[in-house]
Amino acid sequence: MESGDRYGVAGHGTDGYGGDGAVPPPPSHAPSVGPPPPGASLRAAAAALLNLTGLGLGYALLGRWGRAAVCWAATAVLLWVALPADPDGVPAGVLVGYLFVLVAAAVDGGRIARRSAAGGAWRPGMAVGLGVVLLAVPAGGAVVYGSARDEAREQMLLERLEAGDQRVATASRQPFGTAKGEYGKALDVYRALGEDHPGSRAAKLVPDRLKAYYDAVSAPYAKKQHCEAVAPLTYLRTLPGSVDRKLLGELAAWPDTPLAESLYACGVSRLGGAGGSSGGGGDELGELLRTFPESASAQQVAPAIDERIKDQVAALKGADPCTATQVLRGLGATASRLPDDSVKKLHADADEGVVDGVYACGTDQFKDEKFGAARTTLTDFARTYKSDGRARQARNIAIAAEIADDRPAAGKRLPPSKRPGGARMELVISNDAPNTVEVLYTGPVTGTVTLKACAGCERYSASEGPRRACRASGRNYPKARLQLPAGEYHFLYKHGTGATARVDSYSSGTRVQPGYTYTSCTYVIERSPFDLDLPLLPDPVQPVVSPWGAGSSR
Repeated sequence: MESGDRYGVAGHGTDGYGGDGAVPPPPSHAPSVGPPPPGASLRAAAAALLNLTGLGLGYALLGRWGRAAVCWAATAVLLWVALPADPDGVPAGVLVGYLFVLVAAAVDGGRIARRSAAGGAWRPGMAVGLGVVLLAVPAGGAVVYGSARDEAREQMLLERLEAGDQRVATASRQPFGTAKGEYGKALDVYRALGEDHPGSRAAKLVPDRLKAYYDAVSAPYAKKQHCEAVAPLTYLRTLPGSVDRKLLGELAAWPDTPLAESLYACGVSRLGGAGGSSGGGGDELGELLRTFPESASAQQVAPAIDERIKDQVAALKGADPCTATQVLRGLGATASRLPDDSVKKLHADADEGVVDGVYACGTDQFKDEKFGAARTTLTDFARTYKSDGRARQARNIAIAAEIADDRPAAGKRLPPSKRPGGARMELVISNDAPNTVEVLYTGPVTGTVTLKACAGCERYSASEGPRRACRASGRNYPKARLQLPAGEYHFLYKHGTGATARVDSYSSGTRVQPGYTYTSCTYVIERSPFDLDLPLLPDPVQPVVSPWGAGSSR
């Protein structure tokens, strides 16, 4: 029998069991599961740790290449989604899914390693150490990725900052009214960076950008364009209501002084505009006195208006009193509207200057042969300032101006302010017209007289007028008797009630000489446009002197 044989046959005798000496087979029973292979727990831990690295190395050591490929694919997807680093990071769903794959792979790898012998010659203890070391790869990767993500976020914020800068640059090339929207959008960028991302590099640059922002918006003030600077400076003054004062720093209060200076300079430059409107500086100066009553600029308002009033009063004696009068009107209106008693009282000085100015303007218009304007100006003066000692002379100049508007020779000189002495001649004017007639005269004396309509008087033909006017026996013609000093006179006969629009005024002139009595008759003629004596529309009122330069001597 070979040494490896466990059983053999020795003869043919019987054994102790009564048999023929054969050895019976061992009894049969069910196989039992033995204990795990030695070191299974250590192998399971190693496989789990190696799979947690996301590299699938646990499966690779166990020879499960399909499962290892799943881990590699999951890691590849994560890297594809995560790189390059995005400011918002990896989407939460992708990250959760990847972590689930890693945990599942670790659990599955540990289970497989526990139940099966390791393939190949690897030591579990060294594998565990390698797993611990390799876990630093995803941990370090997470740290590096976080740093990259933070840098990406910083770059994004810097790009936003640059976009805000570009908006400011664009807006600075346009008028503020047009660019206000762009300025507002740029401010939103700076405010969001400073308030929502205070620790970022971009946020640290915001204070300098805000200084540049204020400089851009207030550029008209720097250029001394004070009226244009009012709106942007007012806008800057409102910003502390919407932007954190800590972010603005000293800029929060900066616009006050420039705005006060601009309101003053703009208002003073517009002083004297008609009606005290914005053209007269009233709006700007009023805003200054209400908003910054204690400012140095506000204290200069009253002296500035006072000085301007004095300058315009002096200008009344110059070449253009009419303009000076208009400026005085504007100054008075502006002063009366301002919310400061020391300023309000200045309107009295301006009003006093206006009285002198209206008279000076009217006489200047007369001298410049602007007779229609002179008549209107001086008529208004006499009507408005009845108690003024110049009211009578103003009426006389207005009369002379009205005559001169039709007869320029009457405007060669102003009517005398004093009535001359000496003998006076009588002028009797009769009215043979069916309408009232106003007679204006100017010369050594100036005045006006009105003749009533002649009852029963008719219009004459062109040929009849000179023969029949004022000659009807027994008719009582309305008359006016004027006592006139000798000299050259100019007359204007104006139709009144009872005349039609076609009856025009008529002017004439004559010289009154001492020692004579003069008579004049007015009447209306009807003249055909074809020179036929037909009763057509009336022609101008015409005077008849009967006789000029002849009559009974005194």
